[in-house]
Amino acid sequence: MMSLHTKIAHADTVHDLLELPYDQRERCRQRARLASGEEVALFLVRGAVLRDGDLLTGEDGRVVRVVAAPEPTYLVRCANPTLLARCAFHLGNRHTQTQVGAGWLRIRVDPVLKDMVVGLGAHVEEEHAKFEPEAGAYAGGHGHHDHRGLLAPVPLRQKIHRPADA
Repeated sequence: MMSLHTKIAHADTVHDLLELPYDQRERCRQRARLASGEEVALFLVRGAVLRDGDLLTGEDGRVVRVVAAPEPTYLVRCANPTLLARCAFHLGNRHTQTQVGAGWLRIRVDPVLKDMVVGLGAHVEEEHAKFEPEAGAYAGGHGHHDHRGLLAPVPLRQKIHRPADA
């Protein structure tokens, strides 16, 4: 079975695709199936989140592109930017993973949250879409930077030992 454990910045050739919904792109250890049908094992750094378009490789050198699978979501739109900001504030206050776009928010399907934003005055549509929530203030950006081959960013103040540092 192919093992994927290293994120790379670019590749001349992509050998296969790995389509996963967001909840599976948050898991660091799992089995999955490539678009070709081949089963693979993911062994990622704890806390790693795979994003649409990320490239992974393993011992055999093959490269696999991560594809965000469409999944059930709510698209939240508001009549004005102030109302959209209020909805974003209340979703964030509940630690809800939220994707932010130009004039809209996207969240996972949750009837309680839907009722909350509708109560604030938002319009909510059910949709089947790729879900790419914000990484968070301390997550090191959008996740497309190379941190010496690490899949999870390491805070600058945290000293860790790497064999290459010796």
